[in-house]
Amino acid sequence: MVKVTPISKRKSDHIDINLNQDVRSGLSNGLERFRFTHEALPEINLDEVDPSLEVFNHHLSAPILISSMTGGAQEAAQINQNLAIAAQNTKVALGLGSQRAAIDDPSLAYTYQVRKYAPDILLFANLGAIQLNTSYSIDHCRKAVEMIEADGLILHLNPLQEALQPHGNTNFAGLMNKIETICRILPVPVIAKEVGWGISRNTAVKLANAGVAAIDVAGAGGTSWSQVEMYRAEDPDQARLASAFVNWGIPTADSIQEVRQALPDMTIFASGGLRSGIEIAKCIALGATLGGMASPFLKAATVSVEKTIQEITNTRKEITIAMFVVSAVNLPMLTQAKLKKV
Repeated sequence: MVKVTPISKRKSDHIDINLNQDVRSGLSNGLERFRFTHEALPEINLDEVDPSLEVFNHHLSAPILISSMTGGAQEAAQINQNLAIAAQNTKVALGLGSQRAAIDDPSLAYTYQVRKYAPDILLFANLGAIQLNTSYSIDHCRKAVEMIEADGLILHLNPLQEALQPHGNTNFAGLMNKIETICRILPVPVIAKEVGWGISRNTAVKLANAGVAAIDVAGAGGTSWSQVEMYRAEDPDQARLASAFVNWGIPTADSIQEVRQALPDMTIFASGGLRSGIEIAKCIALGATLGGMASPFLKAATVSVEKTIQEITNTRKEITIAMFVVSAVNLPMLTQAKLKKV
């Protein structure tokens, strides 16, 4: 029988709420404000359009990241297995959910250990950056990476979520210096990621100075973790407090632009409410390297590997066709495509 800890119970709650409740932000991701210029005579062959790229020495078939979602609960093990097999089959990147549950209770490590199903994929470990201000150190970061044989470590930033959780960790003071230490010592790339409220220009510059290899903006417009906490709340006042932040955050499109303008050479992952390959293509044109999606792949992974593969394949096809009709034969050309604000 699998032991149920407070953290694993919370992970189970998160899966259930995300699948069965309306946890959307009150904001849009902002991508609807942008439209590609359609080229009726693209002068390229669709068969030659290539959406592949290299990221952290891994070849990806398309700029798709299965965004960090889950782990630490029994049902998460099958979901992560399905996601990993699908990622291996389609050659896209995968980020796992926060590994704190397994760091604190090693019996839960199996829910994250997917490398045997996906030996070649670009795989990201994940810890909450706030844990560096509690009891975690560089050794815990190494353990998270080694646990899943990861190619990089995502440190997620979630101050609002922590503030809305009963007994959340809210002391973010001095955290940047600790992130800088991790970036300097850890032998794999460190990615800083919000969880759904976006990265500002100011924060992005500080993170770049600290040495992060990439920034996942994870903007507003998709899953709102304040809404998730609202559904989890047992106290009506706590639920009301969480619901007040439904319209909070920097929309994904705005966050990409802020970070790109401030940091022209930074690798940017775009996530936060993305629901299609066309939206990923818009993110690439705005300056991102990868587009991350969570909810569509989570829902598919609860059904089967085949459903997940089909969801990824359809997303790649949408990116490819969008590139075709803007006359972009590869991703560098897509970054030059005309994207109008409407």
